[in-house]
Amino acid sequence: MAEIINLRMARKRATRLESDQKAEANRAMHSIPARERKVARLNDAKSAASLDGHRRKTPGKPEQD
Repeated sequence: MAEIINLRMARKRATRLESDQKAEANRAMHSIPARERKVARLNDAKSAASLDGHRRKTPGKPEQD
């Protein structure tokens, strides 16, 4: 026989699980210290600038941004 479940309790359990997962993601995102976030942003900007500096330029064509 199939197990009888209470749908109200199942919905509450699913909602609780979803909110726990969202809270865990927020903890991971906001637990990075400001100094490390700043260093990561600067490294991303530096690598993007380096990549743009190595981009080929074709003669006769306007540069695309």
